[in-house]
Amino acid sequence: MVRILGVDWGRARIGLAVSDELGLTAQSLGSFSPASESQALDTVAGYLTELGIEAIVVGLPRKMDGSDGPSAEAVREFARRLEEHSRLPVHLWDERFTSVAAERVLIEAGVRRRARRGAVDRVAAALILQGFLDRRRAGADRESSYG
Repeated sequence: MVRILGVDWGRARIGLAVSDELGLTAQSLGSFSPASESQALDTVAGYLTELGIEAIVVGLPRKMDGSDGPSAEAVREFARRLEEHSRLPVHLWDERFTSVAAERVLIEAGVRRRARRGAVDRVAAALILQGFLDRRRAGADRESSYG
């Protein structure tokens, strides 16, 4: 299996998560507030080398009806540049409800409102990546079951 990086892109802050080496679970890495897109790409690239990442998943904001949300084009452009910069495959993953789910997880964990602001992005990145890993594993299970 390969290690995969999960990215929750936002204009102000970017959350990151990484898979375990078996591709079963996602763990939050943290979040950062880049001053520019170039700094964002360089920061992400540092994690790629350090952690031996071989693929990237970026959350794609979608509306309830499945169409692209207002930030979708910016995310698609960031993902394209990230793929060029990293020379790794970048997958887009529907991130509907991840920020809401992340907020709920943090509230249930007793994290105070002020601390939640910084934590939502990294938890959302872990939820995005976990969804991708689960789907990928389910697809592999189906293939091996019928193959």
